[in-house]
Amino acid sequence: MTRVSRRAFAAGSAAALAAVLAACSAESDGAAPADGTAGSAAGGAADGTGTTTIEHAFGTTEIPATIDVVTTVAWANHEVPLALGVVPAGMAAANFGDDDSNGLLPWVEAALEELGAEAPVLFDESDGIDFEGVADTSPSVILAGYSGLTQEDYDTLSEIAPTIPFPEIAWGTPWREMIQVNAAGMGRAEDGDALIAELEGQIAQAVEKHPAIAGTSVMFLTHVDTTDLSTVSFYTAHDTRTMFFEDLGMTIAQSVKDASVDAAEFSSSISAENADVFDDVEIIVTYGDEALVAALEADPLLSQMPAVRNGAVVHLPGDSPLGTAANPTPLAIPYILEDYLAELERAASAAK
Repeated sequence: MTRVSRRAFAAGSAAALAAVLAACSAESDGAAPADGTAGSAAGGAADGTGTTTIEHAFGTTEIPATIDVVTTVAWANHEVPLALGVVPAGMAAANFGDDDSNGLLPWVEAALEELGAEAPVLFDESDGIDFEGVADTSPSVILAGYSGLTQEDYDTLSEIAPTIPFPEIAWGTPWREMIQVNAAGMGRAEDGDALIAELEGQIAQAVEKHPAIAGTSVMFLTHVDTTDLSTVSFYTAHDTRTMFFEDLGMTIAQSVKDASVDAAEFSSSISAENADVFDDVEIIVTYGDEALVAALEADPLLSQMPAVRNGAVVHLPGDSPLGTAANPTPLAIPYILEDYLAELERAASAAK
């Protein structure tokens, strides 16, 4: 699928979603302007004073009835307000899969263009949260529903504005819950639910075109160091990349589930000498290129894994937007899903 067709697919999805959200907004107390303010639609657990209480991993946060400025930190949280028609005052610059080094992934650029907005302030988070940059945006709320904030990060951000961190596990917020908590943090819980329903419909429609992947068992290897293949590192069943396979009608390999003993860990590893425990894995997804696949095929131990032996390896390039496809986010799903499914279908055909 070409870039043009992905944009067309995304544009059509955006139009359908706009109709859904317009209906929801008409029934709520406020609208979703595209000028950086969040409106005042009710959502979450209201306490009778107009504020909303949101529970999360570090306790609770009180969200004011009116949100004037939304700022986001960490990976992809900005996609929720953008999908709901709100341009955040500041957000994290893309540091993975950014093919033109402008800090914006293409689906984010497309959303900004659709809203007729310039790029907001971009935070460089290569060394952690840019607290000073966040403070300079004067936010009413800070969204970080999908993140790895520490207690110290949360405390510092909370001194700037009410902050919504991850609900339970660092970097373990599924895409639906990421939308729910961030939308609730904007006072837009109902619109968040409408967004989820729209995306679920898009996923179901796309998956129907790729029946070969149905029920296929799969695992996701972390970034593979081809100079040291003595261990097999993988994302656990608690990671969002792995969980997304089930949305696509695939099956997380039982061996991966068995190895995912700690719910707080999104990755794990075993010795390559024990790689045969993954004999039930039909497809492997990982980051890399043809050279990585060649290294796996040449390794005396890893080459015995059925997925490697059968050529059923999906290698996602880390220097292009497709490399982010496996980690589902609100704007990326409609933009890149067809390409991802095509790669999975190719691997499924090889595995059969």
